[in-house]
Amino acid sequence: MNKGMEKAKILIESLPYIKKFAHKTVVIKYGGHAMVDEELKKNFALDIILLKYIGINPVVVHGGGPQINTFLKKMNIKSNYIQGMRITDGETMDVVEMVLVGKVNKEIVSLINFHGGRAVGLSGRDGDMIKARKMSLSINVKDAPPELIDLGRVGEVTEVNPEVLVTLDRQNFIPVIAPVGVGEDGKSYNINADLVAGAVAARLKAEKLVLLTDVE
Repeated sequence: MNKGMEKAKILIESLPYIKKFAHKTVVIKYGGHAMVDEELKKNFALDIILLKYIGINPVVVHGGGPQINTFLKKMNIKSNYIQGMRITDGETMDVVEMVLVGKVNKEIVSLINFHGGRAVGLSGRDGDMIKARKMSLSINVKDAPPELIDLGRVGEVTEVNPEVLVTLDRQNFIPVIAPVGVGEDGKSYNINADLVAGAVAARLKAEKLVLLTDVE
């Protein structure tokens, strides 16, 4: 079967799904190996553009753990983890925000736009889109009260303001969101991208939430 016939077959098989999700919102969490492999990055961008082209409204939320680790290592900043969560002091948060918002986000946006899409990069700080509070963590200690752990600037979503996303959708743009929220104290908080994607999907009443990842 030549490539043209194969593509036609795939398109025909996809028609019921295209009809089902037409004009609906789909939130995609993008992370893992697909963010570092060049061919997978290209294919991801093309798939997002295709979704928009056939009338589905994709909203991308991305991670960036490996990229953050690389930059912290270059800057000789040691990372400590508790139950898989990075303890994030002010210095670490500055790097996290720089990498997620200034590097990873812009690379994804540029790739989508390079291949013919219309993407706009955002963080949760833009338009107060993702409001956050400091995440609390307690660890059970034998024969003692639970121990409270200070994770620093690790946050959880308290509210999603969808106005910016709705405006971008009306203008036919693809939002690409970095998982950095803003607290009542005005500070940035690092939030797990899965949690942000879930909160955004719920607030937008998305038809589907897709977690595209392996181990991040």
